[in-house]
Amino acid sequence: MSQAEINSSYIQCEHWLEILEELNIGAFIVDFNRRVTAMNYSAQALMGLRESDVVGQDCREVFWGVPCLVECLIRGDAATDSAEPDVTLQDEDDHQYLVTRMATPIFDRKHRMIGCLTILQDHSPIADLISRVQYDERSMKIVLDNLDVGIFTVNRGGLLTFFNKAAEKILGYTREALLGKRYASIFEDDAAPDVLLLKESIADGKMRSTTDGRMLTADGITIPTRANYLALRNEKDRIVGGLVTFHDLTLIRRLTQAVSDRYTFHDMIGKSPAMQKIFEMVSVVAQSDATILIEGATGTGKDLLAAAIHSASKRSKKPMVKVNCAAIPDNLLESELFGYVKGAFTGADRDKPGRFQFADGGTIFLDEIADLPLALQAKLLRVLEDKEFYPLGSRHTSKVDVRIISATNRELEKLVAKGLFREDLFYRLNVMQIKLPSLKHRREDLPLLIPHIVRKLYAARENAPPGISEEVMEVLLNYDYPGNVRELENVLEHALIICRDEMVKPEHLPIFLQELKVMRETEPPELSPGDDTSYEAEREQIRQMLNRFNGRRNETANALGIDRTTLWRKMKKYNLF
Repeated sequence: MSQAEINSSYIQCEHWLEILEELNIGAFIVDFNRRVTAMNYSAQALMGLRESDVVGQDCREVFWGVPCLVECLIRGDAATDSAEPDVTLQDEDDHQYLVTRMATPIFDRKHRMIGCLTILQDHSPIADLISRVQYDERSMKIVLDNLDVGIFTVNRGGLLTFFNKAAEKILGYTREALLGKRYASIFEDDAAPDVLLLKESIADGKMRSTTDGRMLTADGITIPTRANYLALRNEKDRIVGGLVTFHDLTLIRRLTQAVSDRYTFHDMIGKSPAMQKIFEMVSVVAQSDATILIEGATGTGKDLLAAAIHSASKRSKKPMVKVNCAAIPDNLLESELFGYVKGAFTGADRDKPGRFQFADGGTIFLDEIADLPLALQAKLLRVLEDKEFYPLGSRHTSKVDVRIISATNRELEKLVAKGLFREDLFYRLNVMQIKLPSLKHRREDLPLLIPHIVRKLYAARENAPPGISEEVMEVLLNYDYPGNVRELENVLEHALIICRDEMVKPEHLPIFLQELKVMRETEPPELSPGDDTSYEAEREQIRQMLNRFNGRRNETANALGIDRTTLWRKMKKYNLF
């Protein structure tokens, strides 16, 4: 390699010295023989030296005041960039500078090492600010002392100047491995949204935030983060860099992912085996046009499941029309379902389409189907069989293409046996039957449902929802919810309306749940069967509980620590009806 080629490489590096000078970053160049070849003005000011005094000198003699703690690139101890722990320099006026030093090798065109470029970054103003913020500003002190919060600072040149222990723990880097490196190295690329946000904050001094950040760990794994980006200013109010605080959202995202992928079907949530089985069935059935019958107690979410089936079906772009068969008077139900023509009855001055016509191409959801009058059941049967019907007063049939989903909180099979529901219609509706379990039979879903409902109730509000205290969570997890999910929603809505604190406490719960909590805490120990007075004592205990809860068996059974069946049996035994 000729001297001209070497000089050409050094000239290119000296151009970098000028760029670093513009960024107020000190830098100097050392050749393969450890001789200083160039030094910019920032390095001269920082070191208290002149370039003319050091060029040609051995770096080990020139920089005796800056101990070379990095692995020497020239000696061959390191093949890539190397950084050292912060070192303190002191000038003639006893002013101290906290300096980060980073060395990077210089290669020729054939990738042979010919020297190194050393960068000296004074981040004393930033360190002073971090110290001041940490010890003088209480709010920021809490942030910096919080082990869950990673913090790093950068200078205007884009080099990392501070990296706290939490950041080390989250990202898996050591501080020494990153100081002096470009901060973009911990993001996916130089154009990553996080990098742009930090650049913008440094440029205009305004804070920015993201809840959808991404950072790279030392292992090359991308993790989700929530981050704030702030500009750092020195004592002259000049922006000298930026500060980033970030949280690792990996666990939260994993939970969200688990809920999204495994525990939900559209807006329904459940990880219990019963709900998982329903989700698996529905994901297949939704793609067909099969008629579906949903059975379940009041408040279990039958309408929500019907909507989920429609949303997952090929009919999702068409309307879903809901009809509550129990809410419409019998004499109006036929015209509501099937419509009427002009002159069908007094006051019918025009044709009016029914709910089936509105649902053409989509889905009609017949809730409380057990309350459909027998006279209309025959007409509904024809719609199921022939996809056509006569509007009230019409001599011509109307054809519709609808999928029928029906629901009931009563067992249709028993109604059929009593002659209250047509057997042929039952079998036509019961092509696919889905039974929704009561909430007390899927208690493992409560830890998922509670935060989901709280978030839903707070969706329209600007402030974050309060937390749920352990005492309240214990009450919520041990209540049977005779009204099922709907009752759970009502309980949580009541508590959130009453609560004005950062945490929902027992006093924010409905009165009956507060009483239930007190009764459980004060209930006497279980009576021994061998006790001579056990019969009267137990009878009196049950009677008092029934009086306390105004005869409500669910609350009474909960307070006694027994199920409703056992309570009913004991009430019969002690003649307490």
